[in-house]
Amino acid sequence: MNPRLHIDRLIDDRRTRIIVCCGSGGVGKTTTAAAIGLRAAERGRQVCVLTVDPARRLAQSMGLTSLDNTPRLVDGIDVEAGGSLHAMMLDMKRTFDEIVEGHADPARAAQILANPFYQSLSSSFAGTQEYMAMEKLGQLRRSDEWDLIVVDTPPSRSALDFLDAPERLGRFLDGRLIRVLTAPVKATRPFGRVLNAGLSVMTGALTKLLGGQVLRDAQTFITAFDTMFGGFRERAEATYRLLQAPGTSFLVIAMPQPDALREASYFVERLAEERMPLAGLILNRVHRPISSGPASIGAGSTRLSAAHSLAAAETLEAASQNVGGAPEAPPGYTAAAAALRLHAERMNLGERERRVAGSFMSAHPAVPVIEVPALPEDVHDLAGLRRVGESFAGNS
Repeated sequence: MNPRLHIDRLIDDRRTRIIVCCGSGGVGKTTTAAAIGLRAAERGRQVCVLTVDPARRLAQSMGLTSLDNTPRLVDGIDVEAGGSLHAMMLDMKRTFDEIVEGHADPARAAQILANPFYQSLSSSFAGTQEYMAMEKLGQLRRSDEWDLIVVDTPPSRSALDFLDAPERLGRFLDGRLIRVLTAPVKATRPFGRVLNAGLSVMTGALTKLLGGQVLRDAQTFITAFDTMFGGFRERAEATYRLLQAPGTSFLVIAMPQPDALREASYFVERLAEERMPLAGLILNRVHRPISSGPASIGAGSTRLSAAHSLAAAETLEAASQNVGGAPEAPPGYTAAAAALRLHAERMNLGERERRVAGSFMSAHPAVPVIEVPALPEDVHDLAGLRRVGESFAGNS
Protein backbone atom coordinates (compact mmCIF):
# COMPACT_ATOMS: atom_id res chain seq x y z
CA MET A 1 0.00 0.00 0.00
CA ASN A 2 1.30 3.43 -0.95
CA PRO A 3 2.23 5.83 1.85
CA ARG A 4 -0.26 8.62 2.54
CA LEU A 5 0.43 12.14 1.28
CA HIS A 6 0.00 14.71 4.06
CA ILE A 7 -0.76 18.09 2.46
CA ASP A 8 -0.99 20.00 5.74
CA ARG A 9 2.43 18.76 6.82
CA LEU A 10 3.83 19.92 3.48
CA ILE A 11 2.40 23.44 3.63
CA ASP A 12 3.05 23.86 7.38
CA ASP A 13 6.73 23.06 6.88
CA ARG A 14 8.37 26.48 6.57
CA ARG A 15 11.18 24.90 4.60
CA THR A 16 8.70 24.31 1.75
CA ARG A 17 9.05 27.40 -0.45
CA ILE A 18 7.77 26.21 -3.86
CA ILE A 19 5.01 23.73 -4.75
CA VAL A 20 4.62 22.86 -8.43
CA CYS A 21 1.31 21.26 -9.46
CA CYS A 22 1.47 19.32 -12.73
CA GLY A 23 -0.86 16.97 -14.54
CA SER A 24 -2.93 16.53 -17.66
CA GLY A 25 -5.84 18.79 -18.57
CA GLY A 26 -9.22 18.52 -16.90
CA VAL A 27 -8.09 16.83 -13.67
CA GLY A 28 -8.69 19.81 -11.37
CA LYS A 29 -5.10 21.00 -11.31
CA THR A 30 -5.91 24.72 -11.26
CA THR A 31 -8.49 24.24 -8.51
CA THR A 32 -6.04 22.12 -6.51
CA ALA A 33 -3.29 24.75 -6.78
CA ALA A 34 -5.70 27.47 -5.67
CA ALA A 35 -7.01 25.34 -2.78
CA ILE A 36 -3.47 24.60 -1.59
CA GLY A 37 -2.61 28.29 -1.79
CA LEU A 38 -5.73 29.31 0.16
CA ARG A 39 -5.25 26.64 2.83
CA ALA A 40 -1.58 27.56 3.27
CA ALA A 41 -2.46 31.28 3.55
CA GLU A 42 -5.14 30.60 6.17
CA ARG A 43 -2.61 28.54 8.13
CA GLY A 44 -0.21 31.51 8.29
CA ARG A 45 1.87 31.38 5.11
CA GLN A 46 2.54 34.34 2.79
CA VAL A 47 1.46 32.73 -0.49
CA CYS A 48 1.54 33.62 -4.17
CA VAL A 49 -0.25 31.36 -6.66
CA LEU A 50 1.19 31.57 -10.20
CA THR A 51 -0.81 30.03 -13.03
CA VAL A 52 0.36 29.56 -16.61
CA ASP A 53 -2.88 27.84 -17.55
CA PRO A 54 -4.77 30.02 -20.06
CA ALA A 55 -8.10 29.19 -18.39
CA ARG A 56 -9.58 31.91 -16.17
CA ARG A 57 -11.02 29.59 -13.52
CA LEU A 58 -8.37 30.56 -10.97
CA ALA A 59 -9.37 34.23 -11.05
CA GLN A 60 -13.05 33.38 -10.79
CA SER A 61 -12.60 30.99 -7.86
CA MET A 62 -10.63 33.63 -5.97
CA GLY A 63 -13.19 36.36 -6.55
CA LEU A 64 -10.93 38.37 -8.86
CA THR A 65 -12.26 39.92 -12.05
CA SER A 66 -9.01 39.12 -13.82
CA LEU A 67 -5.43 38.04 -13.27
CA ASP A 68 -2.42 39.57 -14.95
CA ASN A 69 1.36 39.58 -14.71
CA THR A 70 1.32 41.31 -11.32
CA PRO A 71 0.43 39.41 -8.12
CA ARG A 72 -2.98 40.59 -6.85
CA LEU A 73 -4.09 40.37 -3.23
CA VAL A 74 -7.03 38.02 -2.71
CA ASP A 75 -9.63 39.43 -0.33
CA GLY A 76 -11.93 37.41 1.87
CA ILE A 77 -9.44 34.95 3.35
CA ASP A 78 -9.14 34.28 7.06
CA VAL A 79 -6.09 36.27 8.19
CA GLU A 80 -6.26 35.30 11.86
CA ALA A 81 -3.13 33.16 11.50
CA GLY A 82 -1.26 36.07 9.89
CA GLY A 83 -1.12 34.74 6.34
CA SER A 84 -1.89 36.38 3.01
CA LEU A 85 -2.75 35.21 -0.49
CA HIS A 86 -1.80 36.74 -3.84
CA ALA A 87 -2.53 35.34 -7.29
CA MET A 88 -1.30 36.06 -10.80
CA MET A 89 -1.47 34.70 -14.33
CA LEU A 90 1.67 34.56 -16.47
CA ASP A 91 1.70 37.05 -19.32
CA MET A 92 4.41 35.58 -21.52
CA LYS A 93 5.13 38.69 -23.61
CA ARG A 94 4.95 41.09 -20.69
CA THR A 95 7.44 38.97 -18.75
CA PHE A 96 9.80 39.01 -21.75
CA ASP A 97 9.38 42.80 -22.00
CA GLU A 98 10.17 43.19 -18.29
CA ILE A 99 13.41 41.25 -18.74
CA VAL A 100 14.46 43.51 -21.61
CA GLU A 101 13.55 46.65 -19.67
CA GLY A 102 15.38 45.42 -16.59
CA HIS A 103 18.61 44.36 -18.30
CA ALA A 104 19.17 46.94 -21.05
CA ASP A 105 19.58 50.69 -21.03
CA PRO A 106 16.42 52.63 -22.04
CA ALA A 107 17.56 53.30 -25.62
CA ARG A 108 18.60 49.69 -26.24
CA ALA A 109 15.40 48.40 -24.60
CA ALA A 110 13.23 50.62 -26.79
CA GLN A 111 15.07 49.39 -29.89
CA ILE A 112 14.53 45.75 -28.93
CA LEU A 113 10.87 46.15 -27.95
CA ALA A 114 10.05 47.85 -31.27
CA ASN A 115 11.81 45.23 -33.36
CA PRO A 116 9.36 43.07 -35.39
CA PHE A 117 11.52 39.96 -34.97
CA TYR A 118 11.49 40.39 -31.19
CA GLN A 119 7.72 40.92 -31.16
CA SER A 120 7.23 37.64 -33.01
CA LEU A 121 9.77 35.81 -30.85
CA SER A 122 8.30 37.04 -27.56
CA SER A 123 4.76 36.06 -28.56
CA SER A 124 5.05 32.76 -30.38
CA PHE A 125 8.52 31.21 -30.33
CA ALA A 126 8.31 27.55 -29.30
CA GLY A 127 9.20 27.18 -25.64
CA THR A 128 8.92 30.87 -24.79
CA GLN A 129 6.00 30.33 -22.42
CA GLU A 130 7.84 27.64 -20.49
CA TYR A 131 11.02 29.72 -20.30
CA MET A 132 9.07 32.77 -19.15
CA ALA A 133 7.36 30.67 -16.49
CA MET A 134 10.82 29.86 -15.14
CA GLU A 135 11.79 33.54 -15.33
CA LYS A 136 8.68 34.62 -13.43
CA LEU A 137 9.13 31.89 -10.81
CA GLY A 138 12.73 33.00 -10.35
CA GLN A 139 11.63 36.64 -10.01
CA LEU A 140 9.02 35.78 -7.39
CA ARG A 141 11.47 33.65 -5.42
CA ARG A 142 14.22 36.27 -5.52
CA SER A 143 11.87 38.98 -4.30
CA ASP A 144 11.45 37.01 -1.05
CA GLU A 145 8.06 38.70 -0.55
CA TRP A 146 6.30 35.33 -0.28
CA ASP A 147 7.43 32.36 1.75
CA LEU A 148 5.44 29.93 -0.43
CA ILE A 149 4.88 30.01 -4.20
CA VAL A 150 2.36 27.59 -5.71
CA VAL A 151 2.76 27.05 -9.47
CA ASP A 152 -0.12 25.81 -11.62
CA THR A 153 1.42 24.49 -14.85
CA PRO A 154 -0.16 24.19 -18.33
CA PRO A 155 -2.21 21.06 -19.09
CA SER A 156 -0.78 17.92 -20.73
CA ARG A 157 2.84 16.86 -20.99
CA SER A 158 3.91 20.40 -21.95
CA ALA A 159 3.61 21.10 -18.22
CA LEU A 160 7.12 19.72 -17.83
CA ASP A 161 8.56 21.49 -20.87
CA PHE A 162 9.90 24.20 -18.58
CA LEU A 163 12.40 21.60 -17.35
CA ASP A 164 13.87 21.69 -20.85
CA ALA A 165 13.83 25.49 -21.14
CA PRO A 166 17.50 26.14 -20.25
CA GLU A 167 18.73 23.49 -22.71
CA ARG A 168 16.34 24.64 -25.44
CA LEU A 169 17.40 28.24 -24.95
CA GLY A 170 21.04 27.20 -25.05
CA ARG A 171 20.53 25.34 -28.33
CA PHE A 172 18.85 28.40 -29.80
CA LEU A 173 21.56 30.82 -28.67
CA ASP A 174 24.35 28.49 -29.78
CA GLY A 175 22.66 27.54 -33.04
CA ARG A 176 24.27 27.89 -36.42
CA LEU A 177 21.91 30.64 -37.57
CA ILE A 178 22.64 32.78 -34.51
CA ARG A 179 26.39 32.33 -34.99
CA VAL A 180 26.11 33.34 -38.64
CA LEU A 181 24.10 36.44 -37.86
CA THR A 182 26.24 37.59 -34.94
CA ALA A 183 29.82 36.52 -35.80
CA PRO A 184 31.98 39.46 -36.92
CA VAL A 185 34.21 38.42 -39.83
CA LYS A 186 37.28 40.36 -40.91
CA ALA A 187 37.97 40.35 -44.63
CA THR A 188 41.61 41.38 -44.33
CA ARG A 189 42.89 37.81 -44.62
CA PRO A 190 42.28 35.29 -47.38
CA PHE A 191 40.29 32.90 -45.16
CA GLY A 192 38.15 35.87 -44.01
CA ARG A 193 37.32 36.76 -47.60
CA VAL A 194 36.42 33.13 -48.33
CA LEU A 195 34.26 32.95 -45.18
CA ASN A 196 32.56 36.19 -46.09
CA ALA A 197 31.80 34.79 -49.52
CA GLY A 198 30.29 31.70 -47.88
CA LEU A 199 28.23 33.82 -45.54
CA SER A 200 27.02 35.92 -48.45
CA VAL A 201 25.75 32.77 -50.15
CA MET A 202 24.04 31.66 -46.91
CA THR A 203 22.45 35.05 -46.17
CA GLY A 204 21.34 35.23 -49.78
CA ALA A 205 19.55 31.92 -49.34
CA LEU A 206 18.02 33.11 -46.07
CA THR A 207 16.87 36.30 -47.77
CA LYS A 208 15.03 34.24 -50.38
CA LEU A 209 13.52 32.04 -47.68
CA LEU A 210 12.58 34.68 -45.10
CA GLY A 211 12.57 37.90 -47.04
CA GLY A 212 15.11 40.66 -46.81
CA GLN A 213 13.25 42.71 -44.21
CA VAL A 214 12.76 39.74 -41.90
CA LEU A 215 16.45 38.89 -42.09
CA ARG A 216 17.44 42.51 -41.40
CA ASP A 217 15.03 42.61 -38.44
CA ALA A 218 16.57 39.41 -37.08
CA GLN A 219 20.11 40.74 -37.47
CA THR A 220 19.18 44.04 -35.82
CA PHE A 221 17.46 42.24 -32.96
CA ILE A 222 20.34 39.84 -32.34
CA THR A 223 22.88 42.65 -32.43
CA ALA A 224 20.90 44.63 -29.86
CA PHE A 225 20.09 41.56 -27.76
CA ASP A 226 23.52 39.93 -27.83
CA THR A 227 24.68 41.18 -24.43
CA MET A 228 21.57 39.72 -22.75
CA PHE A 229 21.93 36.13 -24.02
CA GLY A 230 24.23 35.01 -21.23
CA GLY A 231 21.96 36.41 -18.54
CA PHE A 232 18.98 34.53 -19.94
CA ARG A 233 20.78 31.25 -19.80
CA GLU A 234 22.24 31.83 -16.35
CA ARG A 235 18.86 32.72 -14.83
CA ALA A 236 17.16 29.73 -16.46
CA GLU A 237 19.81 27.39 -15.13
CA ALA A 238 19.57 28.97 -11.66
CA THR A 239 15.80 28.42 -11.62
CA TYR A 240 16.30 24.83 -12.79
CA ARG A 241 18.63 24.24 -9.85
CA LEU A 242 16.05 25.90 -7.58
CA LEU A 243 13.46 23.35 -8.73
CA GLN A 244 15.82 20.53 -7.76
CA ALA A 245 16.76 22.03 -4.41
CA PRO A 246 15.35 21.26 -0.96
CA GLY A 247 12.34 23.49 -0.38
CA THR A 248 10.70 22.64 -3.72
CA SER A 249 8.01 19.96 -3.97
CA PHE A 250 6.20 18.65 -7.04
CA LEU A 251 2.64 17.39 -6.80
CA VAL A 252 1.18 15.31 -9.62
CA ILE A 253 -2.58 15.78 -10.01
CA ALA A 254 -4.75 13.10 -11.64
CA MET A 255 -8.21 11.56 -11.68
CA PRO A 256 -8.92 7.83 -11.29
CA GLN A 257 -9.21 7.40 -15.04
CA PRO A 258 -6.88 5.44 -17.36
CA ASP A 259 -5.72 8.38 -19.52
CA ALA A 260 -5.11 10.71 -16.58
CA LEU A 261 -3.13 8.10 -14.66
CA ARG A 262 -1.05 7.23 -17.72
CA GLU A 263 -0.09 10.90 -17.87
CA ALA A 264 0.58 10.84 -14.13
CA SER A 265 2.96 7.91 -14.62
CA TYR A 266 4.81 9.92 -17.26
CA PHE A 267 5.17 12.89 -14.88
CA VAL A 268 6.40 10.68 -12.03
CA GLU A 269 9.00 9.00 -14.24
CA ARG A 270 10.17 12.23 -15.82
CA LEU A 271 10.55 13.95 -12.48
CA ALA A 272 12.61 11.02 -11.24
CA GLU A 273 14.86 11.25 -14.32
CA GLU A 274 15.41 14.96 -13.69
CA ARG A 275 15.98 14.37 -9.95
CA MET A 276 13.12 16.69 -9.09
CA PRO A 277 11.62 16.33 -5.57
CA LEU A 278 8.23 14.60 -5.91
CA ALA A 279 5.98 15.01 -2.87
CA GLY A 280 3.24 12.72 -4.14
CA LEU A 281 0.05 12.23 -6.13
CA ILE A 282 -3.30 13.92 -5.50
CA LEU A 283 -6.07 11.71 -6.85
CA ASN A 284 -8.95 14.05 -7.52
CA ARG A 285 -12.70 13.49 -7.83
CA VAL A 286 -12.79 10.03 -6.31
CA HIS A 287 -16.30 8.57 -6.00
CA ARG A 288 -17.16 6.87 -2.76
CA PRO A 289 -20.30 5.05 -1.50
CA ILE A 290 -23.03 7.30 -0.15
CA SER A 291 -22.27 7.82 3.53
CA SER A 292 -25.91 7.87 4.56
CA GLY A 293 -29.34 7.57 3.06
CA PRO A 294 -33.02 7.72 3.94
CA ALA A 295 -33.82 6.41 7.38
CA SER A 296 -35.83 3.59 5.84
CA ILE A 297 -32.66 2.11 4.32
CA GLY A 298 -30.87 1.80 7.62
CA ALA A 299 -27.46 2.81 8.88
CA GLY A 300 -25.81 -0.28 7.40
CA SER A 301 -26.68 0.60 3.80
CA THR A 302 -23.15 1.62 2.90
CA ARG A 303 -22.06 -2.00 3.47
CA LEU A 304 -24.51 -3.32 0.88
CA SER A 305 -22.93 -4.60 -2.31
CA ALA A 306 -24.01 -3.10 -5.64
CA ALA A 307 -25.91 -6.30 -6.50
CA HIS A 308 -27.78 -6.38 -3.17
CA SER A 309 -28.60 -2.67 -3.49
CA LEU A 310 -30.11 -3.18 -6.94
CA ALA A 311 -32.11 -6.19 -5.77
CA ALA A 312 -33.45 -4.23 -2.80
CA ALA A 313 -34.30 -1.29 -5.06
CA GLU A 314 -36.29 -3.56 -7.39
CA THR A 315 -38.21 -5.01 -4.44
CA LEU A 316 -39.10 -1.56 -3.15
CA GLU A 317 -40.11 -0.36 -6.61
CA ALA A 318 -42.38 -3.38 -7.10
CA ALA A 319 -44.00 -2.75 -3.73
CA SER A 320 -44.50 0.95 -4.44
CA GLN A 321 -46.23 0.12 -7.73
CA ASN A 322 -48.43 -2.61 -6.14
CA VAL A 323 -47.10 -5.08 -8.71
CA GLY A 324 -48.48 -8.66 -8.66
CA GLY A 325 -50.95 -7.98 -5.88
CA ALA A 326 -48.25 -6.81 -3.49
CA PRO A 327 -49.55 -4.87 -0.47
CA GLU A 328 -49.59 -1.06 -0.65
CA ALA A 329 -46.11 0.30 0.09
CA PRO A 330 -45.57 2.81 2.88
CA PRO A 331 -44.67 6.38 1.80
CA GLY A 332 -40.99 6.88 1.01
CA TYR A 333 -40.36 3.54 -0.70
CA THR A 334 -39.78 5.25 -4.07
CA ALA A 335 -37.17 7.60 -2.59
CA ALA A 336 -35.50 4.71 -0.79
CA ALA A 337 -35.33 2.70 -4.03
CA ALA A 338 -33.75 5.67 -5.85
CA ALA A 339 -31.17 6.04 -3.07
CA LEU A 340 -30.30 2.33 -3.31
CA ARG A 341 -29.86 2.58 -7.08
CA LEU A 342 -27.61 5.61 -6.67
CA HIS A 343 -25.64 3.73 -4.02
CA ALA A 344 -25.19 0.80 -6.44
CA GLU A 345 -23.98 3.12 -9.20
CA ARG A 346 -21.47 4.73 -6.85
CA MET A 347 -20.29 1.31 -5.69
CA ASN A 348 -19.71 0.17 -9.29
CA LEU A 349 -18.00 3.44 -10.26
CA GLY A 350 -15.85 3.33 -7.14
CA GLU A 351 -14.79 -0.23 -7.90
CA ARG A 352 -13.70 0.74 -11.42
CA GLU A 353 -11.77 3.69 -10.05
CA ARG A 354 -10.04 1.52 -7.45
CA ARG A 355 -8.90 -0.93 -10.13
CA VAL A 356 -7.47 1.87 -12.28
CA ALA A 357 -5.79 3.59 -9.33
CA GLY A 358 -4.47 0.25 -8.11
CA SER A 359 -2.55 -0.24 -11.36
CA PHE A 360 -0.79 3.11 -10.90
CA MET A 361 0.00 2.40 -7.25
CA SER A 362 1.39 -1.03 -8.07
CA ALA A 363 3.69 0.53 -10.66
CA HIS A 364 4.76 3.33 -8.28
CA PRO A 365 4.51 1.87 -4.75
CA ALA A 366 6.77 4.50 -3.16
CA VAL A 367 4.73 7.51 -4.32
CA PRO A 368 2.62 9.00 -1.49
CA VAL A 369 -1.05 9.36 -2.47
CA ILE A 370 -4.04 11.28 -1.18
CA GLU A 371 -7.59 10.86 -2.48
CA VAL A 372 -9.90 13.86 -2.77
CA PRO A 373 -13.60 12.97 -3.02
CA ALA A 374 -15.74 14.28 -5.87
CA LEU A 375 -17.74 17.34 -4.84
CA PRO A 376 -21.41 17.61 -5.74
CA GLU A 377 -20.83 20.89 -7.62
CA ASP A 378 -18.05 22.80 -9.36
CA VAL A 379 -15.72 24.98 -7.31
CA HIS A 380 -16.22 28.63 -8.21
CA ASP A 381 -15.47 30.60 -5.05
CA LEU A 382 -13.36 30.70 -1.89
CA ALA A 383 -15.88 28.60 0.02
CA GLY A 384 -15.51 25.84 -2.55
CA LEU A 385 -11.71 26.07 -2.38
CA ARG A 386 -11.93 25.73 1.41
CA ARG A 387 -13.98 22.55 1.04
CA VAL A 388 -11.27 21.13 -1.19
CA GLY A 389 -8.64 22.13 1.38
CA GLU A 390 -10.63 20.52 4.18
CA SER A 391 -10.71 17.29 2.19
CA PHE A 392 -6.90 17.36 2.27
CA ALA A 393 -7.04 17.49 6.06
CA GLY A 394 -9.71 14.82 6.27
CA ASN A 395 -7.51 12.42 4.37
CA SER A 396 -4.24 13.27 6.10
